[in-house]
This record gives sequence, structure tokens and C-alpha cells, in this order.
Amino acid sequence: MTVPANQSAPLSRREWLLSDRPQSRMQARLGRAYLTWRQFSANRLAVVGLLIIIALLFVAAFANVLATHSPVVGDLKNARLLPPGSEGYWLGTDDQGRDIYSRLIYGSRLTLLVVVLVAAISAPIGLIVGTVSGYAGGWVDATLMRITDIFLAFPKLVLALAFVAALGPGIQNAIIAIAITSWPPYARIARAETLTVRRSDYISAVKLMGASPLRIVVRHVMPLCLSSLIVRVTLDMAGIILTAAGLGFLGLGAQPPLPEWGAMIASGRRFILDQWWVAAMPGFAILIVSLGFNLLGDGLRDALDPKESGQ
Repeated sequence: MTVPANQSAPLSRREWLLSDRPQSRMQARLGRAYLTWRQFSANRLAVVGLLIIIALLFVAAFANVLATHSPVVGDLKNARLLPPGSEGYWLGTDDQGRDIYSRLIYGSRLTLLVVVLVAAISAPIGLIVGTVSGYAGGWVDATLMRITDIFLAFPKLVLALAFVAALGPGIQNAIIAIAITSWPPYARIARAETLTVRRSDYISAVKLMGASPLRIVVRHVMPLCLSSLIVRVTLDMAGIILTAAGLGFLGLGAQPPLPEWGAMIASGRRFILDQWWVAAMPGFAILIVSLGFNLLGDGLRDALDPKESGQ
């Protein structure tokens, strides 16, 4: 059957997404998302990282179903320091007779809570500071960047320790402290992106149309900084987890009996030679999740960076 000359053959879904003449904004956005996914999925390690993060989300969402014992109540009399596989304790028990597997499962919720809240607090602060600094210039730029330099002059963990010591131990204060110390790199990235686009013809045209500086920054500059910011935030999530675990290890993060992975390692360091599983299991969990975020960030960097992807 031939197609009449005045009619065109229907496009397949893939051809519709890859069309160089999209008929709507939705088609253009879907096409861009499809190209990004193709670039991302070409990186096998990035897909592995994505699967690890999806597994973490699944475990955190269904922790009450996956856990076999209480994460905070143990059997001190009959189940203290049992090795993995003993009496239904898949990963063994700790010095309080608590199931390590169940504590790791519930601890994933605390890990996600810290990562999500720190990213939700620090990334917008860094984006606002960086775009305002880069677009305004002058004394505004100098002031904001000197403040940023002060924060960057201190190691993140040391500065977080200082803030937690001032605020007091606890998971909420640990999140605030990590967020306060995490925004400066995002401000630097946003400022660099803003400096490259603020004198472009695109921004000049928006100015000629009468847009205010606030509208230009919010509606036109900030969206251009998002891809680089997303990549940096994803790569920093592993560092956020390690910082939170470090605070928990030192007793300044989540307080007992919360099943925070860093605190679990701290409680198990006394038994590292004879009952190695008490500290090794949460350490292995931190390793896997941190690796997943690093692999995911590498894949996003390749997919969202036009210079890397060639798009």
C-alpha cells in the first residue's frame, strides 16, 4: 500500500521524540529528556549507580516490611553479639542484642533524610548566592564571594563539627550544620555559569523587552545553572553521607537508639577484632550507597554536560 503524495507516513515514537522540528514545547522537552536518557544509559556504571539508589529508596520506603526485628529493641540475654546467620539474624547482632540487618534497613531512612534535606537546603542557597553575585557584580559580587571564601577555607567536616558543637548533638542539628557547610561550592558553580551568560545576546534581548533584573535572574539565569548544579549535588551526596556518618561516629549526629550507620560503626569499634560484623556491616552499607551516588553523578555529568555528550 502506497502513501498518497499529499500525506506523510506516521512517525514512530522514536522519530517523534528525535524530530528536529518539534511541534510543541512538550515534544521538545520530551525529546531532550529522551536524548539525555540515551546518553546516560550508555554508561553501564551509571545505570548500576541508579539501580543502587532505586534499591535504597525501595528499602527505605518498605523498611517496616523488610525488617525482621525491631531496630531499637534487642534481646540482651539471648542474642548478644551473635554472628551472621545465627538464629534468624542474617547479619548478626550488636552488643545490645539488636538485629543489625533490621537496623541497617531502618537506618537507610535516616541516610535518605539527611541527603534530601541537606540538598534541599544547601543547593537553593548556593544557587541564589551564585546567580545574584554573578549577575550583579561590583560590591555585591565581592561581598558574597568573600563570605563564600571564608566557608571554603575550612574543611567541611571540621566546620560541621564546630556548628554541631554550638547547636548541640542530634540529627536535626547535624542536618543544619552539614547544609551550612555545603552551599559554597554550589555558589561558585552558579556564579561561573552566570558570568558566561549574563552578557549573551539572549539576556540582552530579555533586557530590551523590559524584564527586571529579578525576573532575568529567576526566569532565565537560574534555569541555565540547574544542570551543572544537579550534577554537583549528586556527586556531593556521597560526601554528605560520609560527613553525617562522621558526625554520628563522634556522637554528634543521630543519638542512640536511632539506627544511624555512623553511630553503629562507633558502637562496634570495640569489637572489631572478634565480632567484626558489628562495625563492618554498616561500613559496607555506607560504601555501597556512596558508590551508587558517585556512579550516578558521573553518569549525569556525561548526560547533562553538552560538551561531554556532544549534543
